[in-house]
Amino acid sequence: CTVMKPPPPLQIESHATSDPAAALTIAQQRSFDHLGTPLSDVTFVVIDLETTGTSPDSCAITEIGAVRYRGGERVATFQTLINPGSPIPPFITVLTGITEAMVYPAPPIGEVIPALLEFIGGAVLVGHNLRFDTSFIDAALVADGRERLPNRRVDTLGLARRLLRDEVPDMKLGTLARHLRVEETPNHRALADAQATAEVLHSLLERAATLGVLGLDDLIELPKIRAHPSASKLKLTSQLPRQPGVYIFRNRKNEVLYVGKATNLRSRVRSYFGGDTRSKVPQLLKELERIDHIVCSDPLEAEIHELRLIRRHDPQYNRVGKGWRRYAYLKLTVTERFARLVVVAEATPDGSVYLGPFRSRALATEIKEAIESSVPLRRCTQRISRNAVISPDTPCSPAQLGVAACPCRAETSEEDYRAIVERAVLALRADHSALLEPIEARMVSFADQERFEEATHQRDRLAALSKALGRVRSVEWLRASGNLRFATQDGVREFEGGHLVTSSTPSLADFDPRLERASVQVLPLGQPPAREEIDELLVVARWLENELRAGRVRLLNATGCVSTPCSGPLPAYQPIEREDGDREALQNSCS
Repeated sequence: CTVMKPPPPLQIESHATSDPAAALTIAQQRSFDHLGTPLSDVTFVVIDLETTGTSPDSCAITEIGAVRYRGGERVATFQTLINPGSPIPPFITVLTGITEAMVYPAPPIGEVIPALLEFIGGAVLVGHNLRFDTSFIDAALVADGRERLPNRRVDTLGLARRLLRDEVPDMKLGTLARHLRVEETPNHRALADAQATAEVLHSLLERAATLGVLGLDDLIELPKIRAHPSASKLKLTSQLPRQPGVYIFRNRKNEVLYVGKATNLRSRVRSYFGGDTRSKVPQLLKELERIDHIVCSDPLEAEIHELRLIRRHDPQYNRVGKGWRRYAYLKLTVTERFARLVVVAEATPDGSVYLGPFRSRALATEIKEAIESSVPLRRCTQRISRNAVISPDTPCSPAQLGVAACPCRAETSEEDYRAIVERAVLALRADHSALLEPIEARMVSFADQERFEEATHQRDRLAALSKALGRVRSVEWLRASGNLRFATQDGVREFEGGHLVTSSTPSLADFDPRLERASVQVLPLGQPPAREEIDELLVVARWLENELRAGRVRLLNATGCVSTPCSGPLPAYQPIEREDGDREALQNSCS
């Protein structure tokens, strides 16, 4: 069909409303950047199309019907026939009742697009099998040189599958309308079907509210969790705020099952019922009976609370944050006659020099070997008493190879060995270059000889040692600074010996930040951090480093020394990609 007569005006009906903001003009549409918008404040445009077929590539629109709703009240309607520019198949005419004579005087889609876009504005689009309708509209927009529809979308088909799958034989609009007893009967005409879809939407929203779906973000996510066996427990999330904080899953005995942090508590907890594919989640939700939460001022406070709660309750389903009991230290036994490096589980005030704690004995051993490759400390394991006579008859393997100044070879006096130990102590506490430069020299030498596997091994050893020394530097600076107060964009942050002084008002009756802080064993200065406190210190150090680098915080007060034990950044040793795509074996860059 082609248009031979002037097109009739579009039928746009405006309905009285007590809300002047719901007028037809685009400039008055609400923005939905904040996904937590209550459903009562959301403007929906329910849309339905009639077409000449099922493919937007080869078929065309014959009718558009749309209804705008806000707060459950109909605000305006939009209806027009469209001249498809092609014959209407007979079975489409039988199905819809739309004939070629009816669309003959109607405007083509290109003339309707501006008014349709104005009607939709920034509203949330709703439809039954909405993808079908929007595919035709997007095709028309692209053909007219415009962008596709950017609006957020809600499909009543997906909602019905989630909420009514056990109650109806199929998900057709007519079946749902009869089952839900809506007033409007769908009849394959665009406006009637759009109005029926709107009534179906309202009935589904009532059912969704029993699952705690009260905001736009919940509604959009609901179809994704349609098959979850624990979906009935979604109502436990209804009181969670959309703020940073910590959530606590408990079982019927009130035992803590899991502790987690989130920048948006409601969104994160609800994701367990849909997108979380971890193997333990189904059993966790099966045991779940109660969800507690603590609202925090920012993600830093949430992460600190999470660490403290995990340490206190040792939840069954938490994996990260529970391994602190397995942390290990590296100890230089300077009080021994011939000091050596050993890996130990605890740090005691025995006058030794400690490094760590590290997350595992394996990592502590790796750092030990890296240090021993730079400083020729003895590697034999026996204790040598003050009065023992050292015999050179059975030197250990490192002594025979000449890589360690072990006394069992009787070539190093106690005075010379003491000088080696003093050099090692200085390198651990201040002059880290004495540890890094020898390994770096070997790395470069191996690379020059094209012994790349050995060079890569030295690079990895360097990276591990440099990272460990950097951690020590950051933590020592925090602990030595005493009480720190920083001005941030959101207020003032205070730290005591590197530990955050929390400012949130917990919503848990049994949660006391002072109790959580007191449960951490804090070793005095001169001793390394305790295993219980190292994770929190590293979180604070990382946050401060990022905030100071970005210029988002300013130091207000410090009761201790705020200068770092040694100046200048430590190098990081990372592989890089060359222009030809091959990985460089070596790279020394400052972090």
